[in-house]
Amino acid sequence: MKPKPGYKQTEAGIIPDEWAAKPLGQVLHNGRLGGNYPNQEQETESPLIKMGNLARGRMDVSKMEYIPQDVVINPIHRLSRGDVLFNTRNTLDLVGKVAIWRDELPAAYYNSNLMRLEFDSSEVTSNEYACAALNTAMSVANLRALATGTTSVAAIYTRDLLRMPIVVPPPPEQREIAAALEDLDALLEGLEQLIVKKRDLKQVAMQQLLTGKTRLQGFSDHWHAKRLNDDIILLSGHHILAQYCNTRAKGVPYLTGPADFPQSRIVVTKFTDRPGAMCLPNDILVTVKGSGSGTIVLSDGAYCISRQLMAIRVQKWDNLFTYYSLLQNAEQFRAASTGLIPGLSRSDILDQELPIPPNADEQKAIAAVLTDMDAELVALELRLAKTRDLKQAMMQELLTGKTRLVTSEAIHA
Repeated sequence: MKPKPGYKQTEAGIIPDEWAAKPLGQVLHNGRLGGNYPNQEQETESPLIKMGNLARGRMDVSKMEYIPQDVVINPIHRLSRGDVLFNTRNTLDLVGKVAIWRDELPAAYYNSNLMRLEFDSSEVTSNEYACAALNTAMSVANLRALATGTTSVAAIYTRDLLRMPIVVPPPPEQREIAAALEDLDALLEGLEQLIVKKRDLKQVAMQQLLTGKTRLQGFSDHWHAKRLNDDIILLSGHHILAQYCNTRAKGVPYLTGPADFPQSRIVVTKFTDRPGAMCLPNDILVTVKGSGSGTIVLSDGAYCISRQLMAIRVQKWDNLFTYYSLLQNAEQFRAASTGLIPGLSRSDILDQELPIPPNADEQKAIAAVLTDMDAELVALELRLAKTRDLKQAMMQELLTGKTRLVTSEAIHA
């Protein structure tokens, strides 16, 4: 396809005439690998950024490891705001991730699977721009093409990386593109922080309301501890042979365990035409086998369930109150999961004791408060997802020059 007037075809795709596509090695001043430091889960003053902490374009510091206190650290591996990190080794799907450090932690260092990309300021005037340019669909595809190795262990070698093309607009346009994307990043960061705050508030509310420490107005009856087996039906799942399963949405949705419950919501990936045990809407699903044993989710429909799951069907208590109470006490389920392959027995579930207000109206009122908090979180997470999609769309427009923030006349002025 011939480019329209004012645009040209390059190794990095179709770009404006005033832009250049240059080998990454031509715009880099240095590529500096991190240190080969031992690491541990026990917290110290020296967090270590590893390949798992890089998402595409941003850092994820939700799970950290640390350099032991007695290890000597080269100060050159300390991260500064704006540093761009490149993941040299990972799985075949994940190798080549690029992210920018925005002082997510007071101090941090990076390990030897990561390379800090130090750009020549005469070529790249904004690290924010460089990070975005290396995360376009074209750049991600080019980086994947450079990866060598197996599915589980792959690498991108420096000699190949330096030959990869990167789009280089004139400096004024780099700065304008970076500023526009930074504004969206600030909005994303604000939404992420608000979601964390709302989740924390929900946890506090659950701790207070589901134990009777805080009472809603109009209720004062004494609570009782009751075992689950007093008022529920517990259904065991059945194994469905692989030959009777499909991913083509043919038959009945089939749930096999925690992998189907991302962020505590059910996502169906398998179906079966030989359904066995079925759960119903509002049943409470508990994972009873494997590393995710004790995971709890509320069913939003009718599903066939595997033997990794059991379904709690509430009889006398308020269903949502019971669900939130089990979430609040999920640690007891996890503690009961023992053995080489963690698992829960029927008695582990049936013998659970929960504090229960005898007044059904109080159960419903507590559940309503927590349901409203969940609805607010869902709305915020949806807004966050839409904002991320908006950023991806903006990147596609701005980083290919389809939408220009600086006119040709301004560039040459």
